[in-house]
Amino acid sequence: MQNLPKVKCLILRYKNKISHHELPFLRGAINEVLKDNSHVLFHNHDEGTFRYAYPLIQYKRINGQASIVCINEGTDVIGLLMMHGDFMARIGNREEAMEVSHARANQILIQTWNSSFTYYLRKWLPLNQENYDEYLKLEGIAERCSFLEKILIGNILSMGKGLNIHFDNEISCKITQLSDSRLMKLKNIKLMSFDLEFKSNVSLPDYFGLGKGSSLGFGMVARKRDEERKTKNE
Repeated sequence: MQNLPKVKCLILRYKNKISHHELPFLRGAINEVLKDNSHVLFHNHDEGTFRYAYPLIQYKRINGQASIVCINEGTDVIGLLMMHGDFMARIGNREEAMEVSHARANQILIQTWNSSFTYYLRKWLPLNQENYDEYLKLEGIAERCSFLEKILIGNILSMGKGLNIHFDNEISCKITQLSDSRLMKLKNIKLMSFDLEFKSNVSLPDYFGLGKGSSLGFGMVARKRDEERKTKNE
């Protein structure tokens, strides 16, 4: 039997529009509002050291809106921000009054199944300096997809470890569509980014992040629903 603890999740969406590259400004503005009452989960730094575990507060752009995905302990500490109600934030060169438009809380079961699910994965950063060189040496598309699938499985396992989830069954991932790569900046370092669709036997929550930069909107997952597939086929 799998160990099947449910994952707590709270998604806050603000009325404010935001671009992907402005998400670090959103994080900075929130930590400025909290100041001395901030918590390590809001910024993943603690007394000069970096918290390398899976981020439990993730800053997102969902349908163009500034959003925060809070997971497990993150759903508790977000109360520090909610106490302030609407707040002013400097997003780049502009000041905005941040106003929540929607809040949704639920509990999610993350596990392997006998069937598979289809997902979108956006702005995924799978490569570091070591595996980047290895990836470039691969000439065939099938070889590159297989290489990326192994990294994706590793990202899912890392997420599971960070959420205290143990997968008893083997995880499968199959990339079905892969965009051309593009360079995107994370912490002023240019990294190769991919948009893709993939199938997996793991039930993954919408808007959770996988891989590097997941606290800042990179590697955001969304399940491809049956209605979408039907509409596109008509």
